[in-house]
Amino acid sequence: MPAMERLAGNFFLVGLMGAGKTTVGRALARRTGKTFYDSDQEIEARTGVRVATIFDIEGELRFRNRETCVIRDLARQDDIVLATGGGAVLREENRQVLMRYGTVIYLRAPIDDLLARTQHDKNRPLLQIADPRAKLESLFNERDPLYREIADIIVDTTQQNVNLLVSRLIDQLPPPTTTKEADS
Repeated sequence: MPAMERLAGNFFLVGLMGAGKTTVGRALARRTGKTFYDSDQEIEARTGVRVATIFDIEGELRFRNRETCVIRDLARQDDIVLATGGGAVLREENRQVLMRYGTVIYLRAPIDDLLARTQHDKNRPLLQIADPRAKLESLFNERDPLYREIADIIVDTTQQNVNLLVSRLIDQLPPPTTTKEADS
């Protein structure tokens, strides 16, 4: 395993479900010595129930409220890697928090890859429908401009080895002397 990289600041991963945010995020955290968080997993830890259950019982709006609180809390920590939920960028507040407190990395993959990676996952409430491909295409069209709007770096995750992808990503990250303005 390569030597641990020392890079300043937080790294926030955005992208559609199945883009690899959690997998890449864990590997990036290991390589940089940062603490890894997944916003969906954090919501589940705080509520004691699965995201799909929150969607079923409370609806998407209440889930998004919980998500905003978690992102706000975690983003203000130091030296973390945060894998956000695919829809986190829908809220302006979330986009502003992510841009302010770290480097935003958009993990992008083609619809075919996203579909292959998510087709058997029953914990994706938005894809539990008759035509998940159409839903992914719709989500992509809606969210891609928002991911691009806040991304400092865009990485294509198509058929790449995770370790190689993380190495290439680290090469694109800002040097240790570059940090975003601290909260005043």
